Amino acid sequence: MSLETEAPSPRRRLFVLLPLLVFLGLAGLFLSQLLSGRDASEIPSALIGLPAPQTSLPPLEGANLPGLESKDFAGKVTLVNVFASWCAPCREEHPVLLGLSQDKRFTLAALNYKDQPENARRFLGDLGNPYQAIGVDPAGRAAIDWGVYGVPETFVIGRDGKIAYKHVGPLTPDSVRALLLPQIEKALAAH
Repeated sequence: MSLETEAPSPRRRLFVLLPLLVFLGLAGLFLSQLLSGRDASEIPSALIGLPAPQTSLPPLEGANLPGLESKDFAGKVTLVNVFASWCAPCREEHPVLLGLSQDKRFTLAALNYKDQPENARRFLGDLGNPYQAIGVDPAGRAAIDWGVYGVPETFVIGRDGKIAYKHVGPLTPDSVRALLLPQIEKALAAH
């Protein structure tokens, strides 16, 4: 009686090697993403480089400020901050916005998202008002045009009226220094 073993068929070898090849491919993909240096939490905006959406939002009643008008972006650098009184991260970033409002090289405007006017006024009354214009968007329709994922978000609009940068999430001193200010400086330098 002979104990000869039959060589595995090419099909059987493929079934044995296939899981290993899939694993190695996925491991390579994850490694390349990890080593790329790209921030995985950053959400790109399809609107970067395009004109800011045509916006004409009424002012926040009782704030004694103009509403948000895209025609007002022309010829100056504008930061548009999307906020709401019910948004906890908006409270976190508010001191940062108050600090930014001291820089007179740009305009700081707001889109008040799905908020009650009395709540927005109370929010700004309690924490301070960094904005030079506040447009109210009670139904959130303008925010859709702007590609807003959630609040807070901040946009840098260049002198040409185009969106130069979008920051998703609350601004922090670190994100302002590392991300926002370089974009503002670039927008200010552009003619």
